[in-house]
Amino acid sequence: MGQQFGVIGLAVMGENIVLNLERNGFPVAVFNRTGAKTKAFIEGRGAGKAIVAAYTLQEFVQALERPRKILIMVQAGAAVDAVIQDILPLLEKGDILIDGGNSYYKDTDRRAQMLENSPVLFIGTGISGGEEGALWGPSIMPGGKREAYDALEPILKKISAQTDSGPCVEYIGAKSAGHFVKMCHNGIEYGDMQLIAESYDILRNGLHLSPSEIAEIFEKWNEGELQSFLIEITARIVNFPDDQGSGDVLIDRILDSAGQKGTGKWTSATALDLGVPIPTITASVDARFLSAMKDERVQAATFYPEPQAPSLPNRDMLIENVRAALYASKICSYAQGFALMRAASREFDYGLHYGDLAKIWKGGCIIRAIFLDRIREAFAQQPDLSNLLMAPSFREDILCRIDAWRWTIAFAATHGLAIPSMSASLAYFDSYRRERLPANLIQGQRDYFGAHTYRRTDKEGVFHTETWFAKE
Repeated sequence: MGQQFGVIGLAVMGENIVLNLERNGFPVAVFNRTGAKTKAFIEGRGAGKAIVAAYTLQEFVQALERPRKILIMVQAGAAVDAVIQDILPLLEKGDILIDGGNSYYKDTDRRAQMLENSPVLFIGTGISGGEEGALWGPSIMPGGKREAYDALEPILKKISAQTDSGPCVEYIGAKSAGHFVKMCHNGIEYGDMQLIAESYDILRNGLHLSPSEIAEIFEKWNEGELQSFLIEITARIVNFPDDQGSGDVLIDRILDSAGQKGTGKWTSATALDLGVPIPTITASVDARFLSAMKDERVQAATFYPEPQAPSLPNRDMLIENVRAALYASKICSYAQGFALMRAASREFDYGLHYGDLAKIWKGGCIIRAIFLDRIREAFAQQPDLSNLLMAPSFREDILCRIDAWRWTIAFAATHGLAIPSMSASLAYFDSYRRERLPANLIQGQRDYFGAHTYRRTDKEGVFHTETWFAKE
C-alpha cells in the first residue's frame, strides 16, 4: 500500500493542501521541482506527519497507491504542461491527474483533448480560498472526466469547506467547466472588491468619516444582508494600525495601485467573445488598470481642481444610501457573472447547475457570503432563470433600494468621486429594464455609412435604406 494522494508543487497553496489532506486522514506523497523546497517542507511543517517526500518523479509515482491520484499545484501556464509531459510516461491506466491551479480554461480544454486518448483521466479543478482556505477547507470546482470526479469525491468532500449547506464541492461539468467557473468566481470577486472600495471612498472622502467610524459601519453591515468574508475583513483593514509605527492607520500608508493576476481580464475578454455584457466586472478590471497609472494621476491632480461640491447631506441618510447602493450593485454584478456562465454552458456544453455553484461558493472561497443563499433559492425556484434580475426576490430588493442607489451615484458624481463599478451596475440595470434603447439610432448610423441593414418594428425582414443620400 502506498500513499493515497500525491501533490506536485510546494508553494504556499500546495503545502497547505498537503496539510489539509493529511489532517483529514489521507497520507500524501509530495514532489517539488526544487528538492531543497521538498526537504524544507518535510523537515518543517510536514515533520512527523503521514507525508512522504520524493525527490524524483519516479520516486513520487512509485510512492502512490493505484490508481494514483495526483494534484498539480504549480504556476499556471507552461509549468503545468511541463509537469504533464514529464509524468505522463510514468502513469498507468486509471491514474488521475488534477490541475488545481488557476489555469486559463482554454488551456484546460487543450490539455483535456491531448489526454483524451491516453490511459490517464484528467480533471481541471478550480480551488478558491487562498492559503487559509487551502489549509482549512477551500471551495473546490472540479470539471472534466466524471469518472475521475467520482473517484475523487470522498477525498474532495472531506477536505473542502463545510457549511450548513454541505461540503463546498460539486462536480461542475464537462471539459474545462471547473476552471471556467473558477475564472468567473474571480471576476465576480473583482467586482465585489471594487464595489466595496467605492463605498469606502464615498464614506471616507465624500462624507469625511474617520477610519474608526467606517470600521464600525462595515461591522454593522456585516451583521445583515451584506454579511460576507470581504465585508468582514474590510471592517478590520480600514482601521488597522500601521505595523511600521507611523502612527497612521495602515490603509493610509498603502500605495493606491492595485495588482492583479489576470483572471479578471480573462473574464472580461471571454464575455466579449461570448457577447455577454458584464460591465460591473469589466469596470473593476479597468479601475485596477487606472490605479496603476499612479504617476499620471498625481500629475493630473495638479492639472484639474477638485469640484466645488454642495453641502453634505444628513450623515445617517448617506450611510444608509451607500449600503443600499452597494447591495443593489452587488445583485447586478452577480447577475452578470451568472449570465456569463449560463452563456458558456450553452456554448461549450458544460451542463452547469447554477444553484450548486452558489452552494459551493458559500464557504472557503473569497466571495463567500450569506447572499449566495438567495441565489441558490432563486435557481431552486426557477432552474431556467435567465437573469438574477428576473427573480422575484431580487426584484423586490432592487425596487426598495433604487432611489438610494441613484442618489448615491449622483452624490459621488457631484463630489468628484469615481465609482465605475457602482455606476456600471446601475447602467446595466437601467439598460436591462428598458423596453426600448437608443440602439435604433446606432443601426441607422451603421446602415447609413456601411449599408449594414436593419430590422423594423412594424414589418418582418431585413431592410436597407437606399435614399439616405438622396438629394432633397
